[in-house]
Amino acid sequence: MKLIVGLGNPGAEYEFSPHNMGFGVVERLAERNKVRLSRKRAHSRCGRFFGGGEEVWLIQPQTFMNRSGHAVKEWLTKEGCEPQDLIVIADDLDLPWGTLRIRQKGGAAGHHGLESIVEAIGTQQFTRIRIGVSPERELEDPVDYLLTPVGRSRRAEAKAIREQAAEAVEMILTAGTEKAMTVFNRRKEPAARTVQRPPSEEKKQEATN
Repeated sequence: MKLIVGLGNPGAEYEFSPHNMGFGVVERLAERNKVRLSRKRAHSRCGRFFGGGEEVWLIQPQTFMNRSGHAVKEWLTKEGCEPQDLIVIADDLDLPWGTLRIRQKGGAAGHHGLESIVEAIGTQQFTRIRIGVSPERELEDPVDYLLTPVGRSRRAEAKAIREQAAEAVEMILTAGTEKAMTVFNRRKEPAARTVQRPPSEEKKQEATN
């Protein structure tokens, strides 16, 4: 069994926001595999299909970003899965827009949804797909940028990025993570930079932390 977890925030106001790339990829996977995300369990919207010869769950935690680990841990416990059965999809503000990075383990790189998962399950040993959302310009308010839907001119690009990430997930299922890394980890990663997150109201903190 594989658990495909897309990170994001519930609510129509966050649709097409950079921070909801993970949700968008899960939705695209559902469309590609004719799955309805109509079930509710373990604090998540979810649906199931069979791919790569095994059962696959598509999962959107409904806990807001900084509590994603609670839902993931409950899934692992209820299904008797190991962290190695996880594929987590998250946005990354330190990668250029549209860049994919697949890793089999590693730190959270400042992403509080990933931090929540690592803390909840007690390990960094799980596959993650990071999707670059950097706008290639300086941000006065990174929190506002992450939570605001992209403009219409960029929505076609966002859909193409979701499509590519969905293809990466399906390759992991059918050909393995290393093969997917070879195919999709092709663009040069930029030098890391530190993003200062300004103080913001409680709802923004809950959604981005």
